[in-house]
Amino acid sequence: MKSFAHFLLILVLAYIAGMFLPWWSVVLVAFLVTLVMPLSPGKSFFSAFMGIFVLWLMLAFYMDVRNDHLLANRMSEMILKVKSAPLMGVVSAFLGALVAGFAASSAAFLRVTKKPA
Repeated sequence: MKSFAHFLLILVLAYIAGMFLPWWSVVLVAFLVTLVMPLSPGKSFFSAFMGIFVLWLMLAFYMDVRNDHLLANRMSEMILKVKSAPLMGVVSAFLGALVAGFAASSAAFLRVTKKPA
């Protein structure tokens, strides 16, 4: 249950931060949420990874539908050498989720090292 709350808090706060801050604000959100809500490094990585993956996939799909798949198709042809808008959304969501997961696991490892013996 704690992992789901962690996941949901990261998803919501990253969405709000993304309205006002640059894309890398997901790193700050994942790091700070993990510092406040302690989880093991593995659970924190997975929770932050899934939170940002779901968020960015939904946002990519929403933006892609709004512009009739023009930008995602062109970007996927240029970067992936395949004309596939959904694949471009999955790749971008995966990269953002990976960055957030590493930030969350870094915060979890920081909490582990700061515990008094």
